[in-house]
Amino acid sequence: MSTPLQAGSVKIASVMGIPIRVHFSWLIIFGLITWSLSSFYFPHAAPDLPVRHYWLGGVAAALLLFFSVAFHELLHSFVALKYKLPISDITLFIFGGVSQMKGEPPNPQAEFRIAIAGPLSSFFLAAVFYVGYQVVSTGVARALLGYLTQLNFILGVFNLIPGFPMDGGRVLRAYLWSKSRDFLYATRKASGYGQNIALFFILFGLFTLFTGYSGGLWLMLIGWFLYSAAQASYQQVSLQEMLRGIKVRNIMVRDVVSLPSDTSVEKAVNDYFLRYGFGGFPVMEGGRFLGFVSMKEVKDVPREEWHRRRVEEIVVPHDKRGEIDEDSDAMKALEKMISEDRGRLAVVGDGGIVGLITRNGIAKYLQIMGR
Repeated sequence: MSTPLQAGSVKIASVMGIPIRVHFSWLIIFGLITWSLSSFYFPHAAPDLPVRHYWLGGVAAALLLFFSVAFHELLHSFVALKYKLPISDITLFIFGGVSQMKGEPPNPQAEFRIAIAGPLSSFFLAAVFYVGYQVVSTGVARALLGYLTQLNFILGVFNLIPGFPMDGGRVLRAYLWSKSRDFLYATRKASGYGQNIALFFILFGLFTLFTGYSGGLWLMLIGWFLYSAAQASYQQVSLQEMLRGIKVRNIMVRDVVSLPSDTSVEKAVNDYFLRYGFGGFPVMEGGRFLGFVSMKEVKDVPREEWHRRRVEEIVVPHDKRGEIDEDSDAMKALEKMISEDRGRLAVVGDGGIVGLITRNGIAKYLQIMGR
């Protein structure tokens, strides 16, 4: 649903119509791998070679690691597309890669096949690099292939740890789902295992720090990331289940309070924002919908100019991206608001704007319904 990694990432390619993005944090891994391999691993594995060979090997290793993680995520995406599950993007970052899948698998079998595709792809690459390792006899190239063999094998094994949302956790969810026939129960159980495993990483990392093991901090960071991811994934699935079958028309506001376009910013604040307590209002001009004005736009106007500036000067123009059909799922509306960083959408129907749906409105609906 949400794509928090996109904020610090850049698109570098598109494969099968899926944007491949690189998060800025991946540059940390690129630098660490290049430096550590060129300074320690390659000089030990292939001594007495020019220094530039080691640095070239380090850069090649970092790039091939990038390829390995991307290949892993693309295999997930390839299988997901077979089940008609769109992939919004693949983002590579400091801890690996994330495929942003729109929706959930239709059944346990699909879940299992999508999940297991990633580790199998890593084992496949490990086998390919191992064959290369056996063919090449000496030098940095052999050391590089040996390193990539180990790395992909470890990547495959690590992802099979049975903690959601890792691949192994998704395999576990598929099993629990097939046994219980309850998707939410299976997600809750798999997420619980994921959080327990993450806590083990954190505690074990803390223990190793006190024993002098330098990798303890790294284990704690991985544990923290896994714990957060497991918790967030379960909350997202829970929300999807809560809003299942709920349409936009069930939640939208029909009696919309709108701002005339010629209203001063000062009057808008005093008579609308303070009076109604809403975070934003639609702006109308002679029955024509111009767009929205929120507190964000108001705050961009200096206080001393409020009396002479009009809301039509600061309105965020309406476009099709800010619309949703009243017969659409409420979950789709929420996903759209989050992905486009909007607090509200105009609801269209009967040839025009028939209401508004907001993030706060969805939250209040769930609260009132006791969910």
